[in-house]
Amino acid sequence: MTGGRALSSRGQSGDADGALRANTYRLLAALLAAPPDQGLLRTLEGVEQGEQEEDAPLALAWRTLALAAHSTTVDAVDDEYHALFIGVTRGEVMPYASWYLTGFVMERPLAELRQDLKQLGYARSADVKEPEDHAAALCETMGLLILDADVGAGREKKFFDDHVGPWMIRFFQDLQEAENAEFYSAVGMLGEKFLRVDQQYLAMTPN
Repeated sequence: MTGGRALSSRGQSGDADGALRANTYRLLAALLAAPPDQGLLRTLEGVEQGEQEEDAPLALAWRTLALAAHSTTVDAVDDEYHALFIGVTRGEVMPYASWYLTGFVMERPLAELRQDLKQLGYARSADVKEPEDHAAALCETMGLLILDADVGAGREKKFFDDHVGPWMIRFFQDLQEAENAEFYSAVGMLGEKFLRVDQQYLAMTPN
């Protein structure tokens, strides 16, 4: 996805929380769009948790991901990614909103999403082959919305409620339980815990 508007370098409220939320969405987008390379794995090994309590579910998820990054290799995580999301005919987990909401791909949720993206001034990059309701694309879009100074907090919340909240936590739960998931089980754990926290945060956001 690409944003049609100029993006600020900070979040809606101009504080570090917005940047942290956006960066987490962008990380999830990168991990779901393609298997991580060596540089990203090493970065994940040393990720810092900020001021979260050590026993908080989200902090535990970050530590689990760091350990998983340390324990895998580029080749192993590449094989895992292809088994989970691509497969011979299809992967073990289907990362599409339409699939989770209707049981089929390229259905009404995708059409509604495309209309909302058009209204926001966002368009799919020409070199991206996956539909816009792919989990990676939606995480990337959330990151853009958080950083976009022209998008109000209420619009960000509505986008989450319409296109992310109804299905993506279930997707991340399925990813944790997938037979072929090792590193990506930790990605699923982070995604689930982060989305639960962000859902609570957005629930307190004025419309």
